[in-house]
Order: sequence, then C-alpha cells, then structure tokens
Amino acid sequence: MGNPHAVLVVDDVDSAPVESLGIAIQEHGIFPEGANIGFMQIISDSEIKLRVYERSVGETLACGTGACAAVAAGRRLGLLAESVTVNMTGGSLEIVWRGADNDPVIMTGPAINVFEGKMFV
Repeated sequence: MGNPHAVLVVDDVDSAPVESLGIAIQEHGIFPEGANIGFMQIISDSEIKLRVYERSVGETLACGTGACAAVAAGRRLGLLAESVTVNMTGGSLEIVWRGADNDPVIMTGPAINVFEGKMFV
C-alpha cells in the first residue's frame, strides 16, 4: 500500500475501541514509524465495514489505502472474495484483488471534497 497497516477483524466496528486500541497498536515498537490501524467487520465474503485509525491523525472518515489493506488481509486469511465493497463512515469503495503477489489492488469509488480552507503566510 505504500504505508504500513495493521488490520484487526472485529465482531462490530461500531463498538470496537478504535481510538484506545488504535493508538496503542500504532505506537507499538513493531511499527517504528507508526501505522494505520484498520478495524474490519466482515458482513459477507463480498462486503465489510471498516474504521481506520490513521497514524498521526486519529480516526478518519475514509481511507483508501486502509480499504485496500483490509481486503488484502482478508483475502490472505481466506475470509474475502476477489471483489469486496468496503463501507466506511465517509462512503463506500469497491476493492478488487485476485490475490496473486504480482496483481495490483484495484480501488474504485468517488473522490469527494470534504474540506476547503485558506492559509495566509
């Protein structure tokens, strides 16, 4: 994905301790530069719910690399199909990965502007 991720399978993302466990895992010595921590609830082999605690940011509404990492982890564990809908608070993405080491992970979904600001320097 280009940045480190850890993915946990949970029974219910709505009640998962995203902040407390996310920061504890992110700051663990196994990740010297931090990591994004994904909390994945499997709805079916073709649909998951996901919450992501991003390193140096906190929980985010959506995370493309987190969605890709969750599907890759789920595929490697034999829990998910090749094509998966990933539902996050900020929207849904379609992730496709056949699982072969050389095949790309393909992400499809909307790009939405969620903030606009000005900075005076």
